[in-house]
Amino acid sequence: KATVSVLYWALYLHCSMREIVSIQVGQCGNQIGSKFWEVVSSEHGVNPTGAYEGDSDLQLDGINVFFNEASGGRYVPRAVLADLEPGLIDSIRAGPYGQAFRPDNFVSGQTGAGNNWAKGHYTEGAEIVDHLLDVCRKEAESCDCLQGFQLAHSLGGGTGSGLGTLLISKLREEYSDRVMLTFSVIPSP
Repeated sequence: KATVSVLYWALYLHCSMREIVSIQVGQCGNQIGSKFWEVVSSEHGVNPTGAYEGDSDLQLDGINVFFNEASGGRYVPRAVLADLEPGLIDSIRAGPYGQAFRPDNFVSGQTGAGNNWAKGHYTEGAEIVDHLLDVCRKEAESCDCLQGFQLAHSLGGGTGSGLGTLLISKLREEYSDRVMLTFSVIPSP
């Protein structure tokens, strides 16, 4: 009986830190997501290359919620960045925090949604959603104890609203027992 309680305690300790996969879709979602990663990295003492430069052990508490620890003590954001046109994704990749992300986690199309929800949901978005789901699945499967997903997107454009809602519905089907948190920007009238 003592062995069972030790196993439960070990499982509790193992899963006490729950991981979140962060997804940013469209121009708005990627702009919000980029700022999010700057702030979270700063709070945890992680520089733009992913190296820890903090000055307190408290900064390392909970770092595994949003970061994967790679070789050499480097911290990699558990993030998926998607857009239907490559411009913003390329600028994030070339920006100060671009090298912190996994190169495979940048997903982009070529044509864009042209501020049209249907293009993002049914045509151009539908063409890349399976690849996008594979990238999300790969991040989720690398977690020890996945808590869920957070998604930043807009509801007023084409990619963030169309592809964003398509991705949410696909993730809800596959991960129905996990948390889905959305940061949805709604345009003002």
